[in-house]
Amino acid sequence: MPTQELDATAHPSFDGHQQVDFRVDPVSGLRSIIAIHDTTLGPALGGCRMWPYANDMDALDDVLRLSRGMTYKNALAGLPLGGGKAVIIADPKTDKSRALFEAFGDHVDSLGGRYITAEDVGITDADMEIVAGRTPHVRGIRATGLGDPSPFTAWGVFCAMRTAVGFALERASLAGLTVAVQGLGHVGGRVAALAHADGARLIVADIDQARVDEVVARNGATSVPVDRIHAVTADVFAPCALGGGLNETTVPQVRAGIVCGAANNQLRTPQDGASLMRRGILYAPDYLVNAGGVISIAPERPGMTADEMKSRIARIGDTLGLVLSRAKMQDLPPEVVADRMAEERIAAARRDRSA
Repeated sequence: MPTQELDATAHPSFDGHQQVDFRVDPVSGLRSIIAIHDTTLGPALGGCRMWPYANDMDALDDVLRLSRGMTYKNALAGLPLGGGKAVIIADPKTDKSRALFEAFGDHVDSLGGRYITAEDVGITDADMEIVAGRTPHVRGIRATGLGDPSPFTAWGVFCAMRTAVGFALERASLAGLTVAVQGLGHVGGRVAALAHADGARLIVADIDQARVDEVVARNGATSVPVDRIHAVTADVFAPCALGGGLNETTVPQVRAGIVCGAANNQLRTPQDGASLMRRGILYAPDYLVNAGGVISIAPERPGMTADEMKSRIARIGDTLGLVLSRAKMQDLPPEVVADRMAEERIAAARRDRSA
């Protein structure tokens, strides 16, 4: 199905998005979708994901769900930014070219600043530098901040993980605990390294065997097949790959007491979060946990050192502690409480705007 012919409003994941823009460029081979979910708090900031989706409907589903998640992520992080996302339908291992990223930059620029892009799965800071040659609406490059956001995303996940084990297990660190990491890319590999440095035992899995071998050699990890990592016995399960991994099939198989990872949209449906809660498994809301990257790229220009930014991102742990406390007091899943807190901030901004 040609990308331009998709009807976003008819898709089940459409959630009142303000704009969904499609682009096909036969010359460069670009096929991209940009979804702007909400701009109440400011222009929509969210990364660009490059992935060989099985079909265009899968790509549309991903960009709609991810852009909604960015609205909530930016709101809960206290940023003056709305939520958006982009996907490029292509294989990052074989389909990258300067022409393709220049065409994507033109796609971003055509929206006049309503959407600000950055790197995500399948995209590097070098790719974003090419995009930045065609549009100023780019973050996560040296000209606009601290560069690659993935180390800051990983740091935020680690801070949240320590908060979660403190809340659930009354432990001050990960020392002696087992952490199962699913996905060892730019973020997941760093999460594994941080957990290992804090004293955790690692169990890891990735579709790329070279990544697995590297983490095993560097951190003394144990590896398991990708389709079994969610079911291993562990204290913490850290999903750091693609979304939807927690679903009606996998949730009953989870054998960790805590789920805290970097992947976006980990819960396939809200019912999956409720199922985790019924099983006594603490779920740290993904868009809260993985907000370190967007916090690091939010400034429009350099002005903070990496250490200063890490101190700011460490507050993710404080916010998670507040969410978990409220969830326990109200007997609600943590993601429901996090959603309400984000929605309250957006609603307050709408009231202020109309006053």
